[in-house]
Amino acid sequence: MGESAGFDGPCSAMLVVMAHDHQGSHGHQGSHGHHHGHNHDNHGHGHSHAPKDFGPRFLIAAALNAVFIVAEVIYGLASQSLALLADAGHNFSDVIGLLLAWTAWWLAKRKPGPNFTYGYRSASIIAALLNALLLFAAVAVIVWEAVRRLQAPAAVEGETVIWVAALGIVINGVTAWLFVGGQKDLNIKAAFAHLAMDALVSAVVVVSGVVLLYTGWAWVDPALSILVSGVIIWGTWGLLVDSTGLALQGVPKHIDYARVKAWLAAQPGVSEVHDLHIWGMSTTEVALTAHLVIPGGHPGDDFLHEVTHHLEHDFAIGHVTIQIETGAHPCGLAPDDVV
Repeated sequence: MGESAGFDGPCSAMLVVMAHDHQGSHGHQGSHGHHHGHNHDNHGHGHSHAPKDFGPRFLIAAALNAVFIVAEVIYGLASQSLALLADAGHNFSDVIGLLLAWTAWWLAKRKPGPNFTYGYRSASIIAALLNALLLFAAVAVIVWEAVRRLQAPAAVEGETVIWVAALGIVINGVTAWLFVGGQKDLNIKAAFAHLAMDALVSAVVVVSGVVLLYTGWAWVDPALSILVSGVIIWGTWGLLVDSTGLALQGVPKHIDYARVKAWLAAQPGVSEVHDLHIWGMSTTEVALTAHLVIPGGHPGDDFLHEVTHHLEHDFAIGHVTIQIETGAHPCGLAPDDVV
């Protein structure tokens, strides 16, 4: 993208666009740039991508958990343990979530085209949202059955519960470890949190089995299932809120909108900032568009380079588009409530 004068849009002024792209500034005309660096002010990098090998890790984790689910269902039915069956239901939703995350990872690698000019990066947001909704659906089923079991407790084989749940601690612990290094990606963070939580849930089920083995209290199994459900809701709520916000093109939670606007307004020659929009292109990438009113005229490519550089490195905003206006004509998009 370059620049054009006498733009006949809602803001008749000089138009200058500067954007960051994945190929950087090589082989392009006009004011393009792409900067790489390290984290600043704990905001992270504007193009923070998960390592390429996380795709296969989603499949490995899903396969291991699928095998464990089969074991939990078989022994849960045999031992009449609702805690095992509840954990199996939770793990099943996690497997679906892992497969959704893998699909999003695969789609995000596809190049942009004329119909999807940003590519399929937003698939990661959809996957995260569906993952959260699946978990809440699984919890609803677990709680319903647990309440029914509390009214009519069934005998449970504590020793079987202990051994199967102990296996769950190992499997979930190992698969959670696969995602330790990708916490900046909401999908990977969700995968790690859920698998680590599954290991904790399995530990709770082990406790349930021990109590059953030594006391015979049948109510412990459904009671701990409800406790597990509460833990799942507590751990998933943040994912649901974050993914819903991104799906609605909200400002990512690590971005301070007011601070970004104030910073832009404080740049040399800028008298006004309007039509400022910040949204998540994916679970790792943030985009920004803004109109800057500079009465003194076009500030030059060096100005644009510095602005986009700081937005990426100080605010983790990697895709930036800026329109320069002189203020000679009123902009129809100037009020904050106009989109």
